[in-house]
This record gives sequence, C-alpha cells and structure tokens, in this order.
Amino acid sequence: MAGENRRMVGKLAVVAAGMFAFGYALIPIYRHVCEALGINILAVGERQVPGSSSAKPNTQVDTSRTITVEFDANARGPWHFKPAQASIRVHPGELATVVYEFQNVQDRRMAAQAIPSYAPRNAAAHFNKLECFCFNQYTLEPGEKKQWPVAFVIDPRLPKDVTTITLSYTFFEVGGKTPPAPQAVAPLGAGGRG
Repeated sequence: MAGENRRMVGKLAVVAAGMFAFGYALIPIYRHVCEALGINILAVGERQVPGSSSAKPNTQVDTSRTITVEFDANARGPWHFKPAQASIRVHPGELATVVYEFQNVQDRRMAAQAIPSYAPRNAAAHFNKLECFCFNQYTLEPGEKKQWPVAFVIDPRLPKDVTTITLSYTFFEVGGKTPPAPQAVAPLGAGGRG
C-alpha cells in the first residue's frame, strides 16, 4: 500500500511539474503567435514604433504634408462616449495619440465594444492603429468612467489628395445587435488594420 502511494505521489508530482512548465511557456508562445499573425499587440512599448524613445529616428515622416484627423463618437445605448478633442493635425508617418472618454450612466454592469470606420473610404488602408480600445471588449460597472487611448500612424503612402480623415467609432453593448456604421463613413475594409 505504501509503495502504491509513493508511485501515485510521484505521478502527481510529474503532472504538476508538467503543468507548471506548460503554463510558464504559454506567455512567450502567445507573444510569438500574436507577433507572427499581427494581432493583439499587448502594448505600444513592445513594438518599435515611430517616435518612441527606443526606436531609431523615423526618417519616414513626411513633414511636407499635414493631415487633419477628425474624431467622431456614436453611442448606441444609454452611455456617454466622446473624443477628448475634435481633431488634430499630423504629418504622415508621425505617431499620434488621442483619448476617448466613456461613462456607463446606467444602474447596471455592461459589456461593450467599439467598431471603427473611416472617411474617406480609401484612407482606411493607410490608418494604422498601434493601440486602440476597439481591439477589446470592456465591462464597466454602473457609473464607471474610463479614458482610452488610440495611438496611430498614417502611412506616408496615403494618396496626396487626402488632406482630412475622419475616424469614427460606434460604441455598442455586447450581446445586442451590432449597429450599422454611420452613413457618412464606411467600415474598415479587409486591406487595413482594425
């Protein structure tokens, strides 16, 4: 009986050690898979991005052009959602960050997500978001307020005739019907990042 118990304890110790090793290996495996697929970037600091202190100086910034980026917010539900500023002016290739503000004004917990859209339509393929609240769903408590950044770079290959881009988000409750994008802007096409 004691021998059987020792064998069982030994088997359980091997299983526990294997589970620990697998769990420990998941983080680097996850990062490599996400990097290879180009999805779910964990933080802007983990990438070499134009304008970051760890990156080499960006020679791709087109200082001869300035693009006006307008920000729009559409709430499909009883909550407050708006950009902290209406617009900014950036050079193509320059890293820019803006903040959107959100408050759940309901007396219940809610889960929500934002869908981006762009105008003009051809700008979508040139608007590269490095960090965005639209990548995830969020659960907010009653009355909870949040501020979420959007870090982006406009590709210098943006057509020369585009001088203004409107970035619009539609924020909706998860579990309900997905609302259609506003008529003035088109949803992100398959060629760009979401």
